[in-house]
Amino acid sequence: MKALKSKIIAASGLARIFSKMPRLKSGPRNDRVVFTNGCFDILHAGHISYLLAAKSKGHILVIAVNSDSSVRGLKGPGRPVNTLSDRMLVLAALECVDYVTWFSDATPLKTIKLLKPDVLVKGGDWKIENIIGAGDVIARGGKVMSLPYVKGKSTTAVLEKLNKL
Repeated sequence: MKALKSKIIAASGLARIFSKMPRLKSGPRNDRVVFTNGCFDILHAGHISYLLAAKSKGHILVIAVNSDSSVRGLKGPGRPVNTLSDRMLVLAALECVDYVTWFSDATPLKTIKLLKPDVLVKGGDWKIENIIGAGDVIARGGKVMSLPYVKGKSTTAVLEKLNKL
């Protein structure tokens, strides 16, 4: 459990770690930091597929998780199903995830500006021009990607199925 919790770090702590890390830009993966964010309320196969694809775009995968109040603002009063601490612990248990952090704002823009990722990814339901932080990452010479969406695999679909039971 201690090893998992060591992967959960406030964004300010991650910024200090990344500021000391050499950030190489050549070659297929190097030491590129890949950043993604989301609610990750009920982990499912779509999330796993997406996170594995995200990890393949760099060396270090960071996930910024919406706080409970942020999820409520986005998804409504019945969400999140799982608390922030539980969601972060589950994500930290995944081998492909290097660090998990959190944010309370409506968007992760402050976190993206603080961490300065080399690659910013979101799921295929996001157009690159609509991805929060894309302009900042591109302006620094980074890449922004919209990764393939796994059709029919979503938290909403899981909850709808549970509601039918």
